[in-house]
Amino acid sequence: MLYRKGLAIGLLAFSIATQAATSMDLVKTTRSWDGQMLPAYTLNQPEVTIKKITVAPGEKLPWHQHPVINAGILLSGELRVTTTDQVLELKEGDTIIEVMNTSHFGENTGKTPAEIIVFYLAEKGAEVTVLDKK
Repeated sequence: MLYRKGLAIGLLAFSIATQAATSMDLVKTTRSWDGQMLPAYTLNQPEVTIKKITVAPGEKLPWHQHPVINAGILLSGELRVTTTDQVLELKEGDTIIEVMNTSHFGENTGKTPAEIIVFYLAEKGAEVTVLDKK
């Protein structure tokens, strides 16, 4: 009886030990989506902000800029990101390394809400998005 319990416990431990977490890079780059190199910058007190942004079907966000490095993943829907000279079409599951200090806007070109999670790295208390003064 003890042998059976020990064997069962040993098999359970082996089964648990053979199940490993997996990791996959979704994106790893030194450039934003428009091909520009990301700038090197030093922060005195880094602050990470993670936003979930929902854009309604047909909604167009205002022209704006990001003075900080940020990246996101589109959880659902479709988004078009437009600068003065380039357009990026995103669909569910796509990643984006956003442009920095470049005027752009996003719009939902689909029929369902677009949900994107965006990660920003900035100096503590700094603005991560600045509206254009157009």
